[in-house]
Amino acid sequence: MDSDGTEGAGAPGLDDDDSGAVIKTVGRQLKLWREAAGLRQGEFGAAIGYGEEMVSAVERGRRIPKPEYLEQADRVLSAGGRIEAMKKDVEEARYPKKVRDLAKLEAEAVELGAYGNHNIHGLLQTEEYARALFDMRRPAYSRDEVDRQVEARMARRAIFDRSPAPALTFVQEEVTLRRPVGGRIVLRRQIERLLEVAQFRNVEMQVMPTDRDDHAGMGGQLQVLKFGDGSAVGYSEAQLMSRLVPDPKLIQVLELRYGIIRAQALSPRESLAFIEKVLGET
Repeated sequence: MDSDGTEGAGAPGLDDDDSGAVIKTVGRQLKLWREAAGLRQGEFGAAIGYGEEMVSAVERGRRIPKPEYLEQADRVLSAGGRIEAMKKDVEEARYPKKVRDLAKLEAEAVELGAYGNHNIHGLLQTEEYARALFDMRRPAYSRDEVDRQVEARMARRAIFDRSPAPALTFVQEEVTLRRPVGGRIVLRRQIERLLEVAQFRNVEMQVMPTDRDDHAGMGGQLQVLKFGDGSAVGYSEAQLMSRLVPDPKLIQVLELRYGIIRAQALSPRESLAFIEKVLGET
């Protein structure tokens, strides 16, 4: 994960993991169905409500078809549910493998603790804020890749709807509340989202003030997830790479650091007042 919540090195595309093969296979199947029906790309696109350029991109495996695309294609091509049945595979392939793996861990965790020192943590981000982060990546992401990454990040927010609800704790550096990623309006909406999430009964939100002279988090961002069987896993994040931490001894180090970070930060009640103050200044 990078400092904004999920990614590793480079600017990934559809060929960065096994999802590329799935999307290309779906594209080829759609092309075969269309040709068997005697439809040109433009005719088919008009029938399902998409442009010819989109149809071409999907069939070449360069764009990921949305569920409604597959539903309309199934109807127009009289596929009897065979095309629509691809939705599950496409949905899984829609997101980069690293994101899918992280989302799976988050879906199973009974406790999650995260310290963010550079940007708002991915689970807490609004769509506008996340898009602004991906838009500023260097080397630049393509528009399709930005859309793909944003959709993946927003899907991870399902963790807040889980039942039973996991215990979630977040510590954010003060600077992450003040850096105008995407502009002042985007930042203001992001801060409003933090205040909304902070009200959830299973969430504890804390702020680490910049003026702290003793800080256990100077080694960078970290995340610890704990599971129902008593096991745990950690994530250590750095420039251009991320690392899953399965070693119990190293997890213990991350847990120690995170515990101290929480103790050094403002309390949840003080943090809530602090965030409200920042909102008023934004």
